[in-house]
Amino acid sequence: MAALGLLLAACASDPAKSGPGATRGAVPDLRGRRVLVVPIQLRAGIPSDLTADEEMAFALQARSERVSWVFAPEVEQMLRRSPNVQGNIRNLAVGVFLQAEVRRIGDPLHGDLRRLTALAGADVAIIPIQLRYGPDNAYHMVMTIVDPVTARVLWFSTIDGQEGPEGSPGALASVADAVSRALVPLG
Repeated sequence: MAALGLLLAACASDPAKSGPGATRGAVPDLRGRRVLVVPIQLRAGIPSDLTADEEMAFALQARSERVSWVFAPEVEQMLRRSPNVQGNIRNLAVGVFLQAEVRRIGDPLHGDLRRLTALAGADVAIIPIQLRYGPDNAYHMVMTIVDPVTARVLWFSTIDGQEGPEGSPGALASVADAVSRALVPLG
């Protein structure tokens, strides 16, 4: 456990604010790539039956056909067909992203992403770390893009949706649309 703490300290700087609009790094060009998109890992006050993952998948697919997206249902099916591959895409160790500025991920997250991206044939992973509904009456998505081979965090951001009532499909769709616009330019 002490080794994990040292590893995290070596890979993270002082705690960074991950408030609305916070961004570090640059989104790589995803066109022509196979991209693993894991489900939203943490939901702050968001009902689990809210279809946020489906909204995001729809927005990303509608934004660009030039990206080969790999979403949770496909990976879960691959995992069922490969019982010797240990993997779970729904409970990744992402809490450190909410506590510090992470530049490189360590284990267990790195190992999990390596296995999942190898299984999916993906060369980059998008992790929706947290979805929360804020006091500003808007949804906010904390996200990162990771290179699963080098363990480098390529991009980190908090994406803001439009104001709307909590649980509103329109407010939820607005954050999913904002995520798709941040990740993929038109084309």
